[in-house]
Amino acid sequence: KVEFRGGEPLLRIDLLEEVREFARKRFTKSEFVVCTNLQRLGEREWAFFDSEDTHISTSIDGPPEAHDKQRTQDRALLTEFLTNLETAHRRVGAARLSALPTIDPFDPPDLSGLIETYLRYGLTSIYLRPINHHGFARRLGQRPNEIERWNALHSEFVELLIERNAAADTVVQEYYFTQCLNRVLRSGVNNHVDIRNPNILAADSIVIDYDGALYPTDESRMLSRIGHIDLSIGSVKTGVNRGKVNELNQSCANNFDPDCVHCPYQPFCGTDIIDDISRYGRIDIPRHTTWFCKRHLAVFDKVFDLIYRNDAKTKRSLAAWAGIPEWTDGIGVRHS
Repeated sequence: KVEFRGGEPLLRIDLLEEVREFARKRFTKSEFVVCTNLQRLGEREWAFFDSEDTHISTSIDGPPEAHDKQRTQDRALLTEFLTNLETAHRRVGAARLSALPTIDPFDPPDLSGLIETYLRYGLTSIYLRPINHHGFARRLGQRPNEIERWNALHSEFVELLIERNAAADTVVQEYYFTQCLNRVLRSGVNNHVDIRNPNILAADSIVIDYDGALYPTDESRMLSRIGHIDLSIGSVKTGVNRGKVNELNQSCANNFDPDCVHCPYQPFCGTDIIDDISRYGRIDIPRHTTWFCKRHLAVFDKVFDLIYRNDAKTKRSLAAWAGIPEWTDGIGVRHS
């Protein structure tokens, strides 16, 4: 899978075409994702998306007024975005169209309106994403009580989905919560790189920057771009610097962390040393004080809260999110 990110990758549609053609010749099966703001597309760009192996990923931060406030900040640009989003839905279809919202917990959009906006384009999986601390969003700083605000908002959204799903034919999920739920319920749920253990860097994914520099993650690329720290691990010309990769991977697992070993959620959780470096400048601060840990303690608390509930509304959503026909009482058995 090749994912084109930016900036705006469609500004160099010629390079996208060249890379895609190379990958198609090199591999028996390829998939391509273009992360685009869907602002300015001509026939060449739309023709690029007509191929079944090519997907569109964009950002929809909520209902139009919320998206305009956080993204476009211009009614003409908003209209252009919405027109292109409609075209993408019609021309590409929901199966090859994905989106996610970036949410400020201090100024969130109307959550019900967010859900309805996504459903309008056939999108039933919503990945609530907090503003990250890796790129230019660092200018906001680390605001007091931000993680507490985020956890409360995320929990509210999950509850809203449960209420909505109970009376609807189509079940909507919060993507990250569903990933964490399934990590609790079964082994081998490792398809999302933000929550794996061990989370080995530069093993099955790698980022290539515009200048050929290699990075273990997109977040590490952003940290290098703003001059925070150089986390590059080589280049397309010289190859991967395995020494640097091995040094990073010394802390890629939580199995021997002095705090994680005492946590009941350790088997389901993971690590994110890039986030630790970004926020704290080091990776050895007490785990329970980090954003990553506070976020996942709240998520797994919520997972187990729902597992042990005994009401039909919750069971309907849990069964759909877990991909099983029915949520039985035995799954959340209680021992006296």
